[in-house]
Amino acid sequence: MSIFNSVISWFMKKRIHQIELFMKYPNEVQEEWFESLIMGAENTEWGKKHHYKSIENLNDYRERVPIQTYDSLKPYIERMLKGEQNVLWQSEVRWFAKSSGTTSDRSKFIPVSEEALEECHFKGGKDALTIYYNNRPDAKLFSGKSLTIGGSQQVSQFSPETSFGDLSAVIMKNLPFWAEFGRTPDLDIALLDNFEEKIEKIAKTTLDVNVTGIGGVPTWNIVLFNRILELTGKDNMLEIWPNLEFCFHGGVSFTPYREQFKKLIPTDKMYYLESYNASEGYFGIQDQVQHGDMLLMLDYGIFYEFLPVEHMHDDDPKTLTLDEVELGKNYALIITTNAGLWRYMIGDTVKFTSLSPYRIQISGRTKHYINTFGEEVIIDNAERALEEACKNTGAIIRDYTAAPVYFDGRQCGAHEWLIEFVKAPAEFERFVDILDETLRQINSDYDAKRFKDMALRRPIVRRVAEGTFFNWLKERGKLGGQNKVPRLANDREYVDAILRMLELA
Repeated sequence: MSIFNSVISWFMKKRIHQIELFMKYPNEVQEEWFESLIMGAENTEWGKKHHYKSIENLNDYRERVPIQTYDSLKPYIERMLKGEQNVLWQSEVRWFAKSSGTTSDRSKFIPVSEEALEECHFKGGKDALTIYYNNRPDAKLFSGKSLTIGGSQQVSQFSPETSFGDLSAVIMKNLPFWAEFGRTPDLDIALLDNFEEKIEKIAKTTLDVNVTGIGGVPTWNIVLFNRILELTGKDNMLEIWPNLEFCFHGGVSFTPYREQFKKLIPTDKMYYLESYNASEGYFGIQDQVQHGDMLLMLDYGIFYEFLPVEHMHDDDPKTLTLDEVELGKNYALIITTNAGLWRYMIGDTVKFTSLSPYRIQISGRTKHYINTFGEEVIIDNAERALEEACKNTGAIIRDYTAAPVYFDGRQCGAHEWLIEFVKAPAEFERFVDILDETLRQINSDYDAKRFKDMALRRPIVRRVAEGTFFNWLKERGKLGGQNKVPRLANDREYVDAILRMLELA
């Protein structure tokens, strides 16, 4: 295995030169991809409808193709699910990534072409390892197995020729045979539909495996770790997997989980790397050890546009290209991809932390925020405020969600937080005060609404019992995969549902 480890690491390091090229020439690389994507789709139904053959520049493209959402592309995607080809993309599309969508109860089926698998998702996974080995030359990840909790895969009801599943399942199902040597558990376990059965089987079958790396959504990794510790009676994961060195995470902010991971994997040698890999594409990888931002990956068959969030509801919103963005501003991400998503708004917002090279942080969701009273609180604000409150009170958070409390005629509004703690704060009221004070410091709109409690009063924070969010997701049939707890909402749908569940318990 050590020879295999050496050979693989050598090949991965060769990719660093190509990454450095797009870091140095970002606009040129993006322009090449724009031209390639337009030319590649000229003879598709979509390309003919929007006259792609005569598109000469980005302005032509913007004029002919409005910004798209899933609903606007849904009629085309539904036909593709039934087996129709050459609709949105030139090559055969047989796979679809099923996204539960945290902004809607409807499932979304995102087309995944062969090009998207090879040039985007697989390439992103390999690049994450390349960056890891570049930053840690003495890594021995391939001396053991990597464990990822995947989703499920099934044959689509629309056509026997098309299949869908969580993105992780689609990727696992299509991995080249040699990749199976480096991962665990076996596919028949990894792709089980029943999440609780899957966790149980993974826990029991990996106890004696030399696991050197873990990946996936942090929430579900913690569920697995806790089950393994229950089975073994051990205190931490290093007693079971002593060679564990790498954690590859994404899907949700790692901030609320950082302290839990430190407790479960008590070593300073553990390497944590964040990726931005959505059903729609692979967008970013954390390339610096000490920084929480991610390098925007520019040669994955994706052309990027950025829409300032303050102009999202304009009649004719103007998007920006890379050379027009500014540091620290929030942008809705608009993508054009090698799977047939054209000027598609994926629902995430990002902000740039560096313009040379281009690095980003996920700042929130276009529909995941609280702005009932003009306070414009986004997920980035919430994460920073919670981190500060935890740091000052010794608390550790497992999960949370928040929503507005409306005016009731006697009292002004508020934000109601439901928080499940791994470790409760030493001083609960101080925790609430620091949460509130930090939000006021980092968000001037929130601060203005909190002035003398005129529009917003002090936050209402409710401690919920261990397992609350797990049970809520289970009740909704959303355990595992890329399903996650919605952090912020502009209405009370999620909060009220959880509170009702607790009342009935």
